[in-house]
Amino acid sequence: MPRLFPRPSLLPTILLFLTLTVSCKSPQINEQITITITADGATTEANVQAGATVSQALTQAGIQIESLDKTEPPLYTVLGSGDAILVIRVEEIFETEEVVIPFERQVVRNETLPEGETRLVQAGVNGLEEITYRRILEDKIETSKTVVKSIILKEALPEIVMVGSQASFVPLNIPGTIAYLAGGNAWVMEGSTANRRVIVSTGDLDGRIFTLSPNGEYLVFTRKSNKPADEEINTLWAVRTPNLDPKPVSLQAKNVVHFAAWIPNTNSVAYSTVEPRSAAPGWQANNDLYRVSLTNSGSPRRLLFANSGGVYGWWGMSFAFAPDGRLAYSRPDGIGLVDQDGGYTKPLLEITPLNTHSDWAWIPPIVWGADGNSLYFVSHAPAPAPISGEESPYFDLSALSFSNEAAVSLIDSAGMFAYPSVSPLQYIGREAAFQVAYLQSIFIDQSDSSRYRLIVMDRDGSNSRALFPPPDKNGLEPQTPAWAPGEVEGQSGGFIAVTYQGNLWLIDSGSGKSYQVTGDGLITRLDWK
Repeated sequence: MPRLFPRPSLLPTILLFLTLTVSCKSPQINEQITITITADGATTEANVQAGATVSQALTQAGIQIESLDKTEPPLYTVLGSGDAILVIRVEEIFETEEVVIPFERQVVRNETLPEGETRLVQAGVNGLEEITYRRILEDKIETSKTVVKSIILKEALPEIVMVGSQASFVPLNIPGTIAYLAGGNAWVMEGSTANRRVIVSTGDLDGRIFTLSPNGEYLVFTRKSNKPADEEINTLWAVRTPNLDPKPVSLQAKNVVHFAAWIPNTNSVAYSTVEPRSAAPGWQANNDLYRVSLTNSGSPRRLLFANSGGVYGWWGMSFAFAPDGRLAYSRPDGIGLVDQDGGYTKPLLEITPLNTHSDWAWIPPIVWGADGNSLYFVSHAPAPAPISGEESPYFDLSALSFSNEAAVSLIDSAGMFAYPSVSPLQYIGREAAFQVAYLQSIFIDQSDSSRYRLIVMDRDGSNSRALFPPPDKNGLEPQTPAWAPGEVEGQSGGFIAVTYQGNLWLIDSGSGKSYQVTGDGLITRLDWK
């Protein structure tokens, strides 16, 4: 039989296969290899079975590995002769320490003190914070330290120092109480413009709400929140103005942006809320209404359920109380009344909403007449074609009469921020009347950015006259003028308070004379009751 031989071309491949097979044979059973292990500050040699992993070698050597410990190379690595293992002991330690929060120093300018004189209003007190750290140690050496929890045990109180900035303005006698916001603090004037004192010195009033009770005995205001803005915007507070050492009281309400006001003939406040949002404008309006009492404890009572608020309702609504307690509402697309017992709205008049093309919406300003028989409001007027109704830059000052249910335009192109304000009832003989103050935009087709001038007219729109500031001076920033309180006998008008260039001014609505009261340039809000 013939003998078979592999083809010559296959011989190199066969020889290579045989060589690899011999060189890659598995370790022999019970074959031992020598390695070194460094752990807990000592290095030792160990004999382990060939093919063992780092984990098996450490177990054989009697070295225990905790859950946080690390090894080089990793535990799953297969060892070879002469390899070295490094065991790194890892510790996790939690430590808590108390850290002092240094108090801040606030300086408040006070025109009742001579220039340069200082007075300590509130001593500063350091706060205390408890911080918990997580420390990681590798072989007793710290490799990381991170904060895992922080708790404020005690809030720091700022040191508040008054610095005199006495101005040379002639003092004026005033009826009632003027409250004003300056530098984040609340002040009052009583009896005379020279009689001034601070009633809230926390430095954190945000100015969104700042309103006196009808008798001037209480001030309701909002304070900035210490929480992130997308969690809480502000909180609602009240303080009794006659107290020599006033103590603000929380009204247990938060996120009050558009409205809070005193309910006539009560010791209660009504307010509306929003929900904070991270996106502009920073909130989503609830368009609700609640009532809370300052004298009777208990939870707030709901007057109006949350609702969409109509067109651009995400921005919010505003409200106004009549002297007899009736309640009107204003929102971007109309005005109406609120049924406070039923908790619903009753529309009175549609208003063309303004398309601002931005993250804000326009709410028509409204105010009741002093006799409660009419509503004064700003209406969105049409513009010539081809400008659409929502794009119109024109706004009229109008009035709605409840006697004949008619709405009429009183002043053309007053401006979107005309902010009408009515005087107390004025008696000339037996006849009762009142006046209306409002702001007139200087640039009527740019009233969103225009400055304004203070105008006074009779309640029917007649006898209109410009009061302040003079034509050659810069105009006023948008605001609601504040009339002096009380009925006026035998006079044609009373004083009106406004802020101008950060200062308080009083204007005689009869003579037109104006008087500067402050000079520090810090005032941003005011009210007069």
